[in-house]
Amino acid sequence: MHVQGLGKQFSVAERGAGLGAALRALVRRRVRVVEAVRELSFALAPGERVGLLGPNGAGKTTTLKILAGLLYPTRGEVRVAGFQPHLRQHEFLRSISLVMGQKRQLSWDLPAVDTFELNRVIYDIDAQVYRRRLASFVERLALASIMYKPVRQLSLGERMKCELVASLLHEPSILFLDEPTLGMDVSMQLAIRGFVRAYNEERGATVVLTSHYMQDVAALCPRILVIGDGTLRFDGSIEELTRQTRPLRRVSVRAAAIPDEAVCAGWGRVVERGDARLVLDVKPERVPEVVAQLVALPESRELLVREAPLEEVMRDLFTRERERELEDAGA
Repeated sequence: MHVQGLGKQFSVAERGAGLGAALRALVRRRVRVVEAVRELSFALAPGERVGLLGPNGAGKTTTLKILAGLLYPTRGEVRVAGFQPHLRQHEFLRSISLVMGQKRQLSWDLPAVDTFELNRVIYDIDAQVYRRRLASFVERLALASIMYKPVRQLSLGERMKCELVASLLHEPSILFLDEPTLGMDVSMQLAIRGFVRAYNEERGATVVLTSHYMQDVAALCPRILVIGDGTLRFDGSIEELTRQTRPLRRVSVRAAAIPDEAVCAGWGRVVERGDARLVLDVKPERVPEVVAQLVALPESRELLVREAPLEEVMRDLFTRERERELEDAGA
């Protein structure tokens, strides 16, 4: 997958509030050009699992739709599996699948198995191959008891499992996932993540994921691309981003007595301090010293040292960029 200098612009109509503004818009419409993606470049190797991250409006979903051939790029070069996605050639469409947490392909009043059969016909899958693949997916996702129910009777998590199966029956080599665990409980999120990981590892499929649940990205994606204002801000591992943006270690402990604020502040930046719990951000070189102090606390337990949460790393990254932009504007 190769993306070079990608840009996408939309023309957005604008009008004021009220009947008068609506009537004037019929005669003369005001149009504003919005640049959703600009000068975006990256390359993915076959079989990679990559997270596409960024704040709302950063251009993630637009990029995903361009890669899947749903949108035509305004400029730049895009190649996916050797194809130009916007041409929507038959061979290209057979090689990809796009799953969107807020959209559905399943028929609302029909059981999911009917959509499975419809996709078998659309993709001209051999009946024996179809039964074998479906049986494997049904077993892994525990669908035997739900795929014969009308889709409207399924929970969100059950429906998303069926959406995944419907999207993978033709065994695509590239899987685009846009918020696949949106609104799900923890157990359903774990099931979806495990299924996607297994599909990637067993079939060597490329996976591109967007999600506001950082746990999805941390669990699935060794590599992340961070987009802000339609441009690429970071390309690398979560560990690299954390070291660059938030190098402090998050250290937490429970104890019968927590020292006063001044003592805790001497160990590191206090994130949380309660009667029986302390959470600190500590410089890496001071972690052994601070851990020794925390272990010595009365009835010390549940000591944990980890990197800063990805949510906080992303927040700090974009906060710093906004501050730099404001400084540049004021210079």
